[in-house]
Amino acid sequence: MSLPRYVAALDQGTTSTRCMLFDREGRMVSLAQREHHQHYPRAGWVEHDPLEIWDIVCRVVPEAIAEAGAVPSQVVGLGITNQRETTVVWDRHTGRPVHHAIVWQDTRSSAVLPAVAADMPEAEIQARCGLPLVTYFSGPKVRWLLDSSPSLRERAERGDLLFGTMDSWLVWNLTGGVSGGAHVTDVTNASRTMLMNLGTLDWDPELLAAMRVPRAMLPEIRPTVSSFGTTVAPVAGIPLTAVIGDQQASLFGQAGFDRGDAKCTFGTGGFLLLNTGSSPVRSQHGLITTVAHAMEGEPAAYALEGSIAVAGALVQWFRDSLGLIRSAAEIETQALTVPDNGGCYVVPAFTGLYAPHWEPDARGVIVGLTSYVTKAHLCRAVLEATAWQTREVVDAMNADASVPLTRLAVDGGMTADNLLMQTIADFLDIPVVRPMVAETVSRGAAYAAGLGAGYWPDRQVLRRHWRRAAEWRPAMSASAREAEFARWRRAVELAIGWGA
Repeated sequence: MSLPRYVAALDQGTTSTRCMLFDREGRMVSLAQREHHQHYPRAGWVEHDPLEIWDIVCRVVPEAIAEAGAVPSQVVGLGITNQRETTVVWDRHTGRPVHHAIVWQDTRSSAVLPAVAADMPEAEIQARCGLPLVTYFSGPKVRWLLDSSPSLRERAERGDLLFGTMDSWLVWNLTGGVSGGAHVTDVTNASRTMLMNLGTLDWDPELLAAMRVPRAMLPEIRPTVSSFGTTVAPVAGIPLTAVIGDQQASLFGQAGFDRGDAKCTFGTGGFLLLNTGSSPVRSQHGLITTVAHAMEGEPAAYALEGSIAVAGALVQWFRDSLGLIRSAAEIETQALTVPDNGGCYVVPAFTGLYAPHWEPDARGVIVGLTSYVTKAHLCRAVLEATAWQTREVVDAMNADASVPLTRLAVDGGMTADNLLMQTIADFLDIPVVRPMVAETVSRGAAYAAGLGAGYWPDRQVLRRHWRRAAEWRPAMSASAREAEFARWRRAVELAIGWGA
């Protein structure tokens, strides 16, 4: 009897890295996961150690294969998904990063934005790459790093340094590193750099000039589902058949293959993506135009995206920095002990506000405090912060799209919080639906890898794997909803004004 075959997903996220194996029914058969450290050298700065993350990859990939009772030859394809805008620069000769990875939440590159705008107007930048000129994306992070040291810029211009988002760093190491590793990325990750032209799906010379990023640093851009090489380490011989940014992977894992499909992931941040088909839609309401995926030999699919910087990270801050709860799950337990927020609102603008405001200088505020407010009221306000931010993004999405959303498919770790899901349904006034597999980022990477390896014949097979696990329907009056939303917007204005 032949041994079973699997596809694997390597999910390199903001707080942890995991490897999962999936079978032909799309079921997870094994999981290995480890967290990595978060480094905060200054206010607004967030860093990761790329070598620590690579060390974790070297542990979790063999662990996941062993947990499935398999050997590497039973894995027909590996898909990589990753935190997208996080920026790594390393020496191609030594394999050593020249600096910690600068994480997508990091705001230090605000110092270079005026100089970039002087070289190319923001409207022209957005027309070329679909992105607003803000600190979120990789291009300004690279410019900041190269501007910080003349020697780094000289090495980059000589071709001694390589740049990539985390996918490029991992593929390079997986395929041999200094001994012939592939320096590649895919279109979804490249579309987050502010360096790729959305029309050509290639690096844009004018954008490179504005960001002052040498072309020699950049990886080759490939379709999402295509060949990225074969692993050399930590186990040899596994074909790399897909690379996809984490939020696009989530859309793929929700079977969002067609125009009009949408999903929202609630993890460290919150990310709503709407598949707009084979033509990019330019947002007029503060959203991002991005690439959803590209299959080799087919036109790319595009998406509108609304990005929320802080969602689950607010719960983590409440637990770790303030010590007001012992576990993430406790926030729901506490919040359920009170009927409302007691007049309290939390705007978690720790690193500015993302969509639809794009206010990098905004700062977090807690407003409406009285002696009546308890820890339980604060817990409810923390959950409501994610729900109200989602409402703002959905309103922008409805304004840009030809057809308003009639339901929201959700995934991510925060969807285990039933009160939060009900609150989102109440605030949006549409049903919220969670699939059986809430961790769809890894599943999407596995789906893409399986298609690339021929493990599944087509996307229709994958559609049949989707199963609904839970649904929440709105139960809030329109008058209460709009009154609360008005108070939330006043709190947002205070957050923006505080950083002015």
